[in-house]
Amino acid sequence: MTKTVKQLTLLFLREDNRILLAMKKRGFGVNRWNGVGGKVEADESLEMAMVRETQEEIGVTPINYKKVGDIRFDEFFKGEPTLMHVHVFVANQWEGSPTETEEMKPAWFDVNNIPYAQMWPDDPYWLPLVVDGYKVSADFTLDENDVIISSDVQKVEELPARLE
Repeated sequence: MTKTVKQLTLLFLREDNRILLAMKKRGFGVNRWNGVGGKVEADESLEMAMVRETQEEIGVTPINYKKVGDIRFDEFFKGEPTLMHVHVFVANQWEGSPTETEEMKPAWFDVNNIPYAQMWPDDPYWLPLVVDGYKVSADFTLDENDVIISSDVQKVEELPARLE
């Protein structure tokens, strides 16, 4: 069976010992805290998609950011087997103030008090490494109920800069 491949971005704003998460208010991931981001359109680079999604979801334009994660999910999306390739970024400078939109409600959290119980089940595997300043490459397999079947998370020195 051929699987659909989706290229996605995910951004976390970081300020001192705080990280910005946003509560998803509708659609995929509703009622979960996460970074902001979404699908890379056909005519966009990873960076263009990450900036556009951040502007749309919380009204902020990332200025100084770096790619810190390359995560692949073999899972089900709307009942269909799908490979989700998520490119994770952290920004420590931006223009604008995080603002609630129809889709997301942003809030700052102390990095020692991240609400993992209200996040995706994979987040505790890799996000603490990102918070500690590492780059990560990871693979997850999830069943149709978002239960992790297998995981492989590695600290890496370099990440691919472009879509693969």
